[in-house]
Formats: sequence, C-alpha cells, structure tokens
Amino acid sequence: MRADSILIPFLAVAAVLPAQSTHQWVLPHRAALVPFGTEPVRVTAVTAHVRIVDRAATTTLELDLYNPGYRDQEAVVLLPVPADAAVSQFTFLGAAPEPQARILPRDEARALYDEITRNLKDPALLEFSGWNCLRSSVFPVPARGQQKVRVTWDHVLEVDGDRADYVLPRSEMIGADVPWRITVDLRARALIGLCHSVSHELVVEKAGPQSRSLAVATRGQRVPGAFRLSFTTATTADRPTATLFAYPDPTIGGGYFLLMANAPGASAAHAAMRREVTLVLDRSGSMAGKKMDQAKAAALQVIEALAPGEGIQILDYGNDVTRAFAAPVEKSAASLAAARAYIEGIRPLGGTNIHDALVEALRAPVLPGTVPLVLFLTDGLPTVGPTSERELKTMVAAGNPHGRRVFSFGVGHDVNVPLLDAIAETTRAMTTYVLPDEDVEVKVARTFARLSHPVLAEPTLTVAPRAGEGSRIADLLPRALPDLFVGDQLVLLGRYRGEGDLHFVLSGRGLDGTRAFEFALPVRSASTAHGFVPRLWASRQIAFLVDELRQQGGDLGGPLVRPGTDPFADPRLRELRDEILRLSTRFGVLGEYTAFLATEGSRLDDWAALTLACQEALSGRAIATRSGIGAYNQGDNLWAMKLQSCANPRNAFLDQNLAIVETANVQQVCDRAFLLRGNRWIDGNAVVARKLEPDRRVEIGSADYFALVRRLEGERRPGVLSLGGEILLEVDGKNVLIVPPPQPVQTLETKESIR
Repeated sequence: MRADSILIPFLAVAAVLPAQSTHQWVLPHRAALVPFGTEPVRVTAVTAHVRIVDRAATTTLELDLYNPGYRDQEAVVLLPVPADAAVSQFTFLGAAPEPQARILPRDEARALYDEITRNLKDPALLEFSGWNCLRSSVFPVPARGQQKVRVTWDHVLEVDGDRADYVLPRSEMIGADVPWRITVDLRARALIGLCHSVSHELVVEKAGPQSRSLAVATRGQRVPGAFRLSFTTATTADRPTATLFAYPDPTIGGGYFLLMANAPGASAAHAAMRREVTLVLDRSGSMAGKKMDQAKAAALQVIEALAPGEGIQILDYGNDVTRAFAAPVEKSAASLAAARAYIEGIRPLGGTNIHDALVEALRAPVLPGTVPLVLFLTDGLPTVGPTSERELKTMVAAGNPHGRRVFSFGVGHDVNVPLLDAIAETTRAMTTYVLPDEDVEVKVARTFARLSHPVLAEPTLTVAPRAGEGSRIADLLPRALPDLFVGDQLVLLGRYRGEGDLHFVLSGRGLDGTRAFEFALPVRSASTAHGFVPRLWASRQIAFLVDELRQQGGDLGGPLVRPGTDPFADPRLRELRDEILRLSTRFGVLGEYTAFLATEGSRLDDWAALTLACQEALSGRAIATRSGIGAYNQGDNLWAMKLQSCANPRNAFLDQNLAIVETANVQQVCDRAFLLRGNRWIDGNAVVARKLEPDRRVEIGSADYFALVRRLEGERRPGVLSLGGEILLEVDGKNVLIVPPPQPVQTLETKESIR
C-alpha cells in the first residue's frame, strides 16, 4: 500500500497519508498517531540562506530528510511563507516525477490547516494560520535513506519608516529541536544603520557601510521561533537611525516599546573623542604568580592600544595606593616608556584596599575633552580600610566628580560580586568576571576593544510631552544609558502611555559639544505580533528588581544578617519579591530565583507557597551569597538579563556550578506564557489572577473550537492553541479549557484493518 507523507520542517513534523486519505501525523517530542507498522520520514536538519538586496529578499531552504522505514515513502512539503512570496526554485535529489510547488493563498492554507485539525484532532498547524503556504509536489524518500530538498522563494520585505523587517516563520514550540543553520547576505544602496535580530544571536562575519554578512550563532541554531532580522538605512553616517517596535496593552493605558538606535558614526565633521584610561591593578599578595603576570600583560596591551594624545594613568594597590603619574598624562613616547617601566615594576604584596584605590582613581582631574574610563581589577574582598558595601557604594556615588566610568574585573571567585556590579552600574559601566582558569589579559582586551572611538558621551533619552500631558514613558531600561562608541547599537525597553506618536530626543556630549538627535516614532503600528517586546522588557525589569533587592539586602548586612533575622520583614524587599514573582509568572521569564515555577511539584494554585519559594531563593542566593562561585553565576545571569536584546525561549541560565540550565515546562507562545502541570498547559495570566478553574470547556475540532481559532487568528495569536495536551487559556478574564476529544479504544480488529 502506498503512503504519502506531508512534512512540516518548521515543526519537524511528518504526516503520513495512506491511500484511504486517512491523515496520520507524527510530531516528534509529542503524542503520535502512526499507521500500524509505519515509521515516518523525519527532518534532521535545515539550512537557510537569505539574500536581501534593499527591500527584496530571496530565501533558499535546504531540508535534510531521513526515512527510517524499510520501504520508500512519498512526501509533500508544506511551508508557511509571506503573503507575497513567489517560488523560484524547487528541486530534490533522486529519480522522481517532475517536481512542482505552488503557493496556497492564506484562505486556502487556512482551510487545509482546519481540515487536518478537524480530522486528526491535532492543532499543530494552526500555529501558522494566517500565513500563505507553499505546497510541494510528491517525491520519494528511499527506505533507510536520505533525501535533500531545496526550495527558493522571493518576496518583498515589510517596511516601517526607515526599517525593513525580514521574517522566516518557524515553530515557537521548544520541543522543535531540529538545528537550523541560517546565514544572511544583506546589501543596500544606502548606508546601513541598525542591523539586529530580536529572535536569535547573530555573528557578524563581514561588515561594510552598505553590506552585512551574518550568521546565527552556533548555540542559537536550536533556538525555536521565527527568525527575525530588522535593519535601517540612512543617508549620512554621522546621524544615527532609530526605530520602534510597540506592543499594545490596554491594562496599562498604552503598551510596551522596544527602541533601537545605532551610534552616530565618526566623520570629518564629527570625529570620535579621545579617551582617558586609568588602569587600577590589584597587587595584594593573593595576586602573586599567574594572575599578576596576566594583569600586567593586560595593562601593557591597553596602553599600547591607546592613540597618541589619549590619556594614561596607572594605579596599583595593596595596603596602600601608588601611581605612575601625579595626574593622568597624554600618551607620548616618553609617557608610554614610563608607563611600561612602572607596570614591569609592580610586585604583589599586602591586603586589598579597594576604598582608597577607588578614591584615588575617581578624584583626579580629567584631561580636557576626553571620555574618562577606569579599568579596575581585583581578585579579593576588601580587607584594608573601609570594607562595608554601603560605605564603598556611597563613596563611589558621591565621590566621582568627573563622571569616570568604572569597568570592574572580578578575578577569581573571592570577590564581592554585588559590590562590583553596583560600582559599575553607578558609573555607566559593566562588570566582567574572570574564572580561575581564564586569562585575565583576554577578558580585559575583549572589553577594551568595545571601548574604542567614543562618539556620544553621557547620553540621555527624553520624550517631548504633548500639550496637557505628563511623561509618556516609564520603566525605561537601562535607566542610565551607556556611552556610545562607533559601531554600537542602543537597545532600550520601556512602557508608554497614550496612542500618539512618541517624539524622542537622544542627546549627549560629542567632540564639539552637545549633540542632539530627534526621532518621531509611531505607536500606531503597535501589534500583538510584537509579543517579544513585553517579554524582553520583563526580562530586564526582573534583573533590575533582583539587583535592587541584592543591593538593599547587602545594606542590611548580607551574609552577616543575624541568625533568625528575616530580611523580608522590610516592606521594600517584600514589594520587590512580589513583583519579581508576578512578572516571571505572567511573562514566562524564569531564572535561578523562580525556576521552581517549572517544577512539576510546585502548586500553581497556592500563591502563598509560590511566594515563600521565591522568597527562600532570593534570601539564600541574592541576599546571602555575596562572593564565591555562587555569586559569580548570579552576576553573570543578571548582566545577561540586563543587556538582553534577543529571545531566550528556553530560559537558559547558569546554575551554582556554572552549568547551563534550560526549562522545558514553560512555553512562550505568541504573547502568552504557559506553565505545564501534568498534561495541562496553564496560562500565566490565570496563575497571576489566582484562578485556575475553567469557566468553560471547548473540545478540539468542535464548532466552538474553530470560532475560538478565528478569534485568536484575528488577534494574531492562534499559536497558543498549538500546544500538546490540554490548554487552560485566559480569554476576556475567563478561563477556557481546550481539551482533545476522547480517544477511541483501539482493538486488535482495528489494528488489523489499519494494516
């Protein structure tokens, strides 16, 4: 008997269509319906190459198929594609009839998806309801053999102002684990400003003023969800471009926004500014040996990389602080030679006087017209001079008259991680952590390479209010914008009020004084299709709240809190705890403090128990753990969330042993988050509302079910119905329980008839 297979590589799904037209589907990682004795064809890998020329895109997919069965099988490929896509090539290997492929318009594709759902009671394809569909001709996949398929389509990109968006639709299901190797060749007639993916981490293989060669990073090849690439074009390099993605949320009177802007380029009219670099090296006794050698090598590498006329200062500290120069000096042949000799003469000795080292680094006068940077290295806790976190943080906040940026480097595990993070964030900088087996020189060089050619110092972002209105944006993250260097991209997330356009002003200090750039960015294009925006905002907001709790907890004493003392007796910490739990649950953004939400044993109907679990994690980790490997991983996780600009659908984070942990029981689909309990996916909104009982039941394939499908399709979120098992979905404040129909009992006679 001949069997036809329909393959959906976006879901790594194979479908088997027997001669009787009884559709049988197999979905890897989920329940399967397979004809007796049949093994489905599988998609084992996908390679995608995208070529974009201005606003026209050509996408070529190569699919690797494998037939594990002992007979040839026939297959038809179905791919969701953009509305105006046109097939330009369809080929496969092996002897077969003349290949054919055609585009099914949206309505025809919807009818096909509905029919498959109605017959199989499996809604997987509804994830792509609303897309056109490419349907291939029939071809054989040899028994125990492989088949390669290549399909190419062309389409015109969607445009929003100066921004063009490319989208390659793929399944959001975290169980879709087929690797996708994606490369992009981008060419434009105008200058390229922004070039960013909110979905996948990109590696820039080659860049020019009007071109980019990009690839999805290796660790992102198994990240699910549509591949999204956005870029802007500009007429001049010294003016940045900006763009806005908005997501509407009536419950907050507006919505969430993601604003991206590229740094202005350096030009003859607006050259980059000079830097003044102060190197502060820990020479305490614990630095003896390899660490000291690497720190000195890193310092030498930095001063060699500075341009003539840029500033140099070198401080080293143990019990006391010494300096290479009385004050920062411009780089010249003489000052460079003196700096080299000074670095070579540093010897490890004494304790760790972090307080005085920072005082000396911050109070010195700054060379005029420079951006003052401090590279601060330490391998231990403060042991000499004032040592309390509160006093050190207060000193940095109040004792930095020249606005120096302190980029901290924590070498090894014996550093106060929250303290170094606070110092860096207070001064518009970052912390880098160096594991005991890592090279200090490499980590310093990597950070310093990002700090070349500053073009906008102390930037600020403001929104011009409309008449009679107050501020229209809130909860902007990051709160203090970092300096912008040539090639930088600024990614900001926040919440907005109202429906009118947002008029942003980005201003800062340039070589010739204040520079300001105005952008009018519409929120009219706000769409629930931009579900990635509130999720990215929630991730950054959670990191901000955890860090606030971590810093306030340190002020209460950190690990020195008296036994039996409850830090959460402080109402400020309780408020932070409650908001961290609420955001994690609603948006499905989990980390080490809320990973219990994905644990089968935790009860989602007991908010008090969830609150206690969150409190215990925060108390034992964020507040009590200030140093050691357990603090290192927290710092790494929080910086990743603070700077997050692309999706993390599996909620990956580092645990206390620096192993990567991923979550399978939380699924982010469209703009919703679901938590799995047993065979039921529960909407995070229902958990936050503390109401998990269904108000009504809807059976897959029923008239009510397809009415719900149409509604969700109109809201651009039909994918929420694609989860396997039962789904508890919040709709208009009511809980709808979507359930599969009862399964008929399969008798021996039924099996024989299938055979």
